[in-house]
Amino acid sequence: MSDSTTIIVLFLVLPLLFALSAFFSGSETALMSLDRYKLRHMARRNKNANLALKLLEQPDRLIGLILLGNNLVNILITQLATYLGFLLGGNTGVAIATGVLTLMLLIFAELAPKTLAAVKSENLAYPAARIYTPLLKIASPIVWLANLIANTLLRKFGVDPQNIEAHSLNREEFRSLVRESDSLVPNNHQEMLLSILDLESTTVEDIMIPRMDISGIDLTDDWKKIEAQLTNSPFSRLLVYRDDLEETLGFLQLRKLIPNIRKNNLDLELLEKTLKPTYYTLETTVLAQQLINFRAEKQRIALVVDEYGDIQGLVTLTDILEEIVGQFATDPASITNNITKKDGALWVDGGMTIRDVNRKANLQLPTSKVAKTLNGLIIEHVETMPVEGLCMLINGYPLEVKTVENNAVGTLIIYPRLKS
Repeated sequence: MSDSTTIIVLFLVLPLLFALSAFFSGSETALMSLDRYKLRHMARRNKNANLALKLLEQPDRLIGLILLGNNLVNILITQLATYLGFLLGGNTGVAIATGVLTLMLLIFAELAPKTLAAVKSENLAYPAARIYTPLLKIASPIVWLANLIANTLLRKFGVDPQNIEAHSLNREEFRSLVRESDSLVPNNHQEMLLSILDLESTTVEDIMIPRMDISGIDLTDDWKKIEAQLTNSPFSRLLVYRDDLEETLGFLQLRKLIPNIRKNNLDLELLEKTLKPTYYTLETTVLAQQLINFRAEKQRIALVVDEYGDIQGLVTLTDILEEIVGQFATDPASITNNITKKDGALWVDGGMTIRDVNRKANLQLPTSKVAKTLNGLIIEHVETMPVEGLCMLINGYPLEVKTVENNAVGTLIIYPRLKS
């Protein structure tokens, strides 16, 4: 074959080799850039996606195949381009060919195909998977040998190639994924998903009704007072006790007594017969577990006790559901029954929990493991008993103690947050 013929052949072969090199480089980036969760979903209805998923289950074999093909092609390109340069210009042609070849490999065989693959990963990865699947079977002996040597070397350095990191999202990564899905998930649904995650880090103590605020029926009270409570109670279930909360008798479902109240034939004996046994839960129980417990025990309300068995508060199924979906009902005249807006400021009941105020009024007051209520937050901040007129700045919010009752904050004014 004459030199002129050889030159023509080389000019025809080199573009094909460059195309192969670009394919190997681009397909590697495309396959490794695939979203594993989307890929698993697509694999159920797309044959090529299923092939890609199977290839990625053994990434060391896939990478070995791609590198084997890419290196083989690049070596051929180098050899042929050097020979072509020598035919065209001798030693000077070899030097020029080396410089030109380096630039062309960088642009046409690496940079351009990898950038395209990163942008259009699925468009390139799925067809590539169809090509690599039979190629891997053909080249499996060579790939196996190369991987054996490489993996043995890695084990010498304490790296186990078989211990491939699982593609799973941790809690914070999932939060970020939900927040970034604005175009797919409505904002209210995003908030619900994030609230469900919070159930694992929030305890019953964080949302319970404190002991001092529990509304119940004391059987030692005058019967007329008890009747008034039954008639005017805003709740469907009431705690029944004798003299003290520690002497709890059970929970009363008012709907079961409505016929007797209407017929005016209700007495203490009948009331006690309709009581449902008291259900208890620990204050340290996380909300996700408490939700499961309510379902398993077929309960909707529970008394919250500490490690010594003393009653600390009360929690209901509704309280937990409101942590997920928000308030079921609101007073149109105010934000909540315990939060009123006046002149741009919030007048808040000092006994409310910090988390409840933050959620209902969209604030960012700091929470701590010690202080659960606004009263506790203020005492923790000033390290003394609150007095009327006391002002402070907490997390950018100016606070003013308006009233004090029994050494505790009765009413607190929260002014708009100051701009930093």
